Amino acid sequence: MSLFPADIEDQARRIIMDFTARGLMAATAESCTGGLIAGALTEISGSSAVVDRGFVTYTNQAKMDMLGVSDATLATHGAVSKETALQMVHGALYRSQASVAVAVTGIAGPGGGSADKPVGLVHLAAKSRAGKLLHREMRYGDIGRTEVRLATVRTALEMLAEAAS
Repeated sequence: MSLFPADIEDQARRIIMDFTARGLMAATAESCTGGLIAGALTEISGSSAVVDRGFVTYTNQAKMDMLGVSDATLATHGAVSKETALQMVHGALYRSQASVAVAVTGIAGPGGGSADKPVGLVHLAAKSRAGKLLHREMRYGDIGRTEVRLATVRTALEMLAEAAS
């Protein structure tokens, strides 16, 4: 039995198999998912050959300390922004041994949203050492905290695979 829905487990298994075959390693930088992306990957046997590390940076201070996100970026754009997600993924990649990293920051709800940044807004970024850089802004809506987090894991795993391609 897995901790995750079957589709997420299948996504993670494909990444672990592909990255193992190609000698790639992954890092995650997570805010609203609180480690679920790394958890999905490490649910798969053999993931120790692929998962280098995961950064759970729930607070702004953690984002600055662990990933090098600038206080100016957080003050200007906020924690839930394209700019923060891009700095998070850059920090995760270069503060790890990973070939590819993924980062997520968002508002899972039920509270914490605003007119500009509603519940369900998530910014995701993925980056490879080969130079591929991706960003997605997802607006999942107020579908429930668990569903926002699981939808974010699905998108993050897609982006991790895409950044490695």
